[in-house]
Amino acid sequence: MINNAFGLIYADDSNSHLKELTSERSVGAVPFGGRYRAIDFPLSNIVNTGITNVGVITQRNYNSLMDHVGGGAPWDLHRKRDGLYLLTPFFTRENTGSYLGNVDALRGSINYIEKVPYEYCIFTSARNLYNTSYEKAMEAHMSNGADITYLYNIEPVDRPQGAEALDEVRFILNEQGRIVDMEIDCLHPKSGNCSMDCMIIEKSLMLSLLDETAGRGCTDFLRDIVFKRLDTLKVYGFRYNDHVARLNSLSSYFRENMLLLKSDVRGDLFSANTSIYTKVKDEPPARYAGSAEVKNSMVADGCTIEGSVENCILFRGVRVGRGAKVRNCILMQGSEISECAELENVILDKSVLVRRDRRLLGTESFPVVIRKNAIV
Repeated sequence: MINNAFGLIYADDSNSHLKELTSERSVGAVPFGGRYRAIDFPLSNIVNTGITNVGVITQRNYNSLMDHVGGGAPWDLHRKRDGLYLLTPFFTRENTGSYLGNVDALRGSINYIEKVPYEYCIFTSARNLYNTSYEKAMEAHMSNGADITYLYNIEPVDRPQGAEALDEVRFILNEQGRIVDMEIDCLHPKSGNCSMDCMIIEKSLMLSLLDETAGRGCTDFLRDIVFKRLDTLKVYGFRYNDHVARLNSLSSYFRENMLLLKSDVRGDLFSANTSIYTKVKDEPPARYAGSAEVKNSMVADGCTIEGSVENCILFRGVRVGRGAKVRNCILMQGSEISECAELENVILDKSVLVRRDRRLLGTESFPVVIRKNAIV
């Protein structure tokens, strides 16, 4: 267990390409995997490491996030000492509450960072989802005498046809594991070492770098600060070997949810050794009518299914009417599919109503996305 570090999560990425899914919520509040939110993964990882002081930085549309995390009880962070801190914008002349990137977000949370009585910071985003404990990464950081350690995993060098490089950084390491160069948003990268947007850094060094670069137009800590100081800072990489779900775009969000239907991916993200915690809601078990036909799907509590469901992720309280056909879809909480409707490659946000006999057909690369509370 780590007892000399605090966690810091940037839950509202200004570079998010999730479009409709983040029009009314922060990135950290985006639903994932049937009953979770994106924030659940970094919060659980930090708590599973033994860290009891966690700050969550957000800037806009944070009502949903605040409702979900509350006082931090599901993560055992409702404490008299330490606990969970929601770092919402405090508007001043210097801090307008509109962050251009994680550097601005860190500066906007400077009072919290300075007061935390711990030496090290684990700073991570909420858009890379994985299941781990940071103990081994911290041990490597200490043994290397590193100034900064970044987590990375191996991703294919060859991209699928039509894929874009969206806010991606790849590391080039020497034989000792030190990062000597980077590939930033490269369409044809040479390195498979892909950043997980998570770093371990001494708090005093973080504050020093933020102060040193003030007023220089820096927006991203890795790209604008660390990248320019690879020669003077000892920056190391720590390899993570299990699955990482990157929520960089609507297509990647759709793909990563669909990958949960594979047992190996599901085993990586929801390991029995390190749990992913979330806000618990008391719902009755899912109900399957005699006419229901369900294949290879994740179905949450409170669902009622009378039609056909195949290769789908159904969140709590979803209703699928008699004669309806739903295939390769993500249906969020409270969505209702009326009788004889047909959906394929579709993402429905919360509380969407699809009326009788409607047809919504997308593709795996370009799924149809329907906004929250819409009626189709």
